[in-house]
Amino acid sequence: MATTIKQTEAIPAAYPSTPTGLSTAAAALDADMIWQRIESYIAHRYTSRSIEWIVEGCGEWHPPLAPATITTVEVWQADAWEAVTLAPSPLGYSLPGGTYRFTGTVGSGTVPDIINEAFRRLAEYMAASKKGSPGTTRERVTAGSVTVDKSRSASWAAAAMANSGAGDLLRNYRRV
Repeated sequence: MATTIKQTEAIPAAYPSTPTGLSTAAAALDADMIWQRIESYIAHRYTSRSIEWIVEGCGEWHPPLAPATITTVEVWQADAWEAVTLAPSPLGYSLPGGTYRFTGTVGSGTVPDIINEAFRRLAEYMAASKKGSPGTTRERVTAGSVTVDKSRSASWAAAAMANSGAGDLLRNYRRV
């Protein structure tokens, strides 16, 4: 079985546009940061960037990110990369064995409405959870006879994808 052992994905020149309908606090967040979180969770890209995969073994292999355009395929021979033409397979390429380097681009197309909705949910969750002192899990403020005591999980940012509901919307776009 062919296995992807390394993936080198360039940072795109720009991420997709920020969806409309965000609150003021959510719109103030860095949109690139939200897109980076979404892209780390899914196997689809919507803005073009260069990509390189190193693949080892024999069998069928297909790019783990979509949409992908492979421009060069090379095999490691002796002590250098050599261009090679591989037989196609139903889903990608048929590798006879060895170590291969696939280079090309990944990303294009229109962002689906469900991805934009996932962006909105994640941004709104992060904007609402950002209030308070950074790094604190519990905050107590007293002003005269009034005391406000707030607490949140230490892992609130790590669980944002699941807790915001964005992860459920992205299920069909997950990495495979």
